[in-house]
Amino acid sequence: MMKIICWLDEHIEKVFLVFFSVIMVAVIFLQVVMRQLDHSLSWSEELARYCFIWLIYIGISFGVKEQKHVKIDALLVFLNKKGQALLHFIANLFFMAFALYVLIFGYELANQLLQFGQKSPANQIPMGFVYMATPFGMGLTLIRLVQNQIKLIRTFMDKSEVTHSNRETISENKERRITS
Repeated sequence: MMKIICWLDEHIEKVFLVFFSVIMVAVIFLQVVMRQLDHSLSWSEELARYCFIWLIYIGISFGVKEQKHVKIDALLVFLNKKGQALLHFIANLFFMAFALYVLIFGYELANQLLQFGQKSPANQIPMGFVYMATPFGMGLTLIRLVQNQIKLIRTFMDKSEVTHSNRETISENKERRITS
């Protein structure tokens, strides 16, 4: 059981991202081929759009897991390892609050749409499933943020202070700014 949990922790976003990417690319390719044969598909654009929506929200979680989101790190070069960890920790708290807010209200909206029974025009997919991408993706994002916070707490609790390489990097950046 533990192996399954570890595997899911490592690969869950990748599986969903590949799944939705393959469907989206295949459907768009099929639509292009069918247009060349003068037969347009009425459902392909809608399905591709919904796959793209799911890709976006799961991609947020993947970006958090890999710590690849765009950020401004000008202040970080002046901080030691613990200072950087503290700044990341505070930023993640704000991100966690946002993710929790979006998760709660996204779930409420998706649940309402499921109760109303609204369906997409071409594919007759319940719109609640499409909107469920928001709470699902933000839920994964929240899990990844908690994992990052635990790593930051471990970094902050580390007894070693500023490493020699951090001191060199800070002094090099200060010299570069003075000479510029």
